[in-house]
Amino acid sequence: MTGTGATTAAPSGGYRGRFAPTPSGPLHAGSLVAALASWLDARAHGGTWLLRLEDVDRPRCVPGADRLIVQQLASCGLLPDQPPTWQSAHEARYAAALQQLVAHGWAYPCRCSRKAIDAAIAALGGLLRPRHGERIYPGTCRPPGRLGAGTGAAAWRLDVAAVQHALALPSTTRWHDRRLGAQQQLVALEVGDFVLQRADGLWAYQLAVVVDDAAQGITHVVRGADLADNTARQLLLQAALGLPTPRYLHTPLVLGPDGSKLSKQNGAAALDLHAPLAALNQAAAVLDLHPSAGPVPEALAAWVAQWRQRWCASGLA
Repeated sequence: MTGTGATTAAPSGGYRGRFAPTPSGPLHAGSLVAALASWLDARAHGGTWLLRLEDVDRPRCVPGADRLIVQQLASCGLLPDQPPTWQSAHEARYAAALQQLVAHGWAYPCRCSRKAIDAAIAALGGLLRPRHGERIYPGTCRPPGRLGAGTGAAAWRLDVAAVQHALALPSTTRWHDRRLGAQQQLVALEVGDFVLQRADGLWAYQLAVVVDDAAQGITHVVRGADLADNTARQLLLQAALGLPTPRYLHTPLVLGPDGSKLSKQNGAAALDLHAPLAALNQAAAVLDLHPSAGPVPEALAAWVAQWRQRWCASGLA
């Protein structure tokens, strides 16, 4: 199985990690936890840490937020080892990956509206229940089905069962998370055939992140626990595209007043970086690291040592 072209580099054995925020606004307390954890993991392994601005979902992006994020990270001493990259500069990669899947017969067009999907789910007697607020696609347009009604542009979906059958993959996708332990998901039933490219032409997160991680040679992914649910889909895409699979560690979340993940949607305030050490100490506490009196470089060095002891020396690297 070939990869997606010359831009794809398989991990060579050296650690390469990344922080990949969506520039939909400035960093807040929750995003700093993910940034700090991924930076610490890279430093504890003596590896490379990259910054990737995931800006392909253009309607969500706020002008100038990407530059602000770079500045916020620098204020906290979290400096990437290479210049930041932007997903929007690499859309040709995603198009090549989609064409590879189409050529194998593993991706198909879908013109179903949300209303049509809801109606199809209702016709099944509610057997497909929404997960995390997402509809489970009932397979209306899956070959040999008919393209959904309408004349608008079509989205593209991954034919999960076709990939699993062709590659002799088990129906249940299993993986090991360095913090959460053994994980599994029956993607075909719990998620369904998921979107690779939206009907408006924008690339879906699942495809973009898999292609970019491979292109950048990412060996270890450290990110918030809210993204753990995406991992099985990404493992399937990696297998379908012939790409390497990184190791995963999903960090604890910072919760908002309503008990849900702290986010811009529930009023997360931008980081106050007039005192970067205070913000870093709060993030470190979420990661169960000891507080530091600073200054920032000394605090970061102490946390790297703690992280190395916990996640590297313990065999959880």
